[in-house]
Amino acid sequence: MSRIDTRFAQLKAAGRTGLIPFVTAGDPSPQHMVAMMHALVESGADLIELGVPFSDPMADGPVIQHASERAIAKGVGLAQVLGWVHAFRERDAETPIVLMGYLNPLEIHGYARFAQEAVAAGVDGVLLVDCPLEESTVLQSLREAGLQQILLAAPTTAPARMAQLCSSAEGFLYYVSFAGVTGAAQLSVREIAERVAEVRSLAGTPVAVGFGIRDAASAAAIGGFADAVVIGSALVESLAAATDAADITGRVRSFLQPIRAALDAR
Repeated sequence: MSRIDTRFAQLKAAGRTGLIPFVTAGDPSPQHMVAMMHALVESGADLIELGVPFSDPMADGPVIQHASERAIAKGVGLAQVLGWVHAFRERDAETPIVLMGYLNPLEIHGYARFAQEAVAAGVDGVLLVDCPLEESTVLQSLREAGLQQILLAAPTTAPARMAQLCSSAEGFLYYVSFAGVTGAAQLSVREIAERVAEVRSLAGTPVAVGFGIRDAASAAAIGGFADAVVIGSALVESLAAATDAADITGRVRSFLQPIRAALDAR
């Protein structure tokens, strides 16, 4: 059983909703990245989504776009991201890590090479927003190496395609709460709950919900029916101006701990 599958099984057995924070690798400070990852776990993260900086992040809103720009300006690339995962694994062998990003950096790196290096570093899955299911044959070497491909579904996903995504999903299915870019705020909890119930009836994997979740209240509302909640832009924004390690870890705790408490208090 993979680390992702194990973690969701643990959450289900405990009756808890998973908390999945997203951070952009290398932002705000490359030298304190590993400390930030440990702080995420210590503050209640069940799984970490690590964004691989990319120059054309078309699915992301301004907050994450700017975070990518800052990281790239500091020389952050795929090799550094894998190095941080490897360093994180020296102390944490249990928390799943999913790399979220785009195909281009993997293609440049080489899919087979990436797969080998990612598994060796301790990566558990990839979420590639510009790799639809129909084109995922390019990821065969990743699957053969043991990396799980996390698939995206949205409110606009047609029923036939939703059934296909649900049958192909592994690890967890990431349900985008509304059509748009990351960081927007258009949550309609009732509509999302109805849609997620439909998805869960089809999916053989847990369903995590992201986009538009910004604080403890919105996380708790979504956590009432999702297997996990994903929170990214609001966290990235709260970290943007941090300077040293103490500032970064302090901001992580201040942001994430109330969300973890709200999820656990349901």
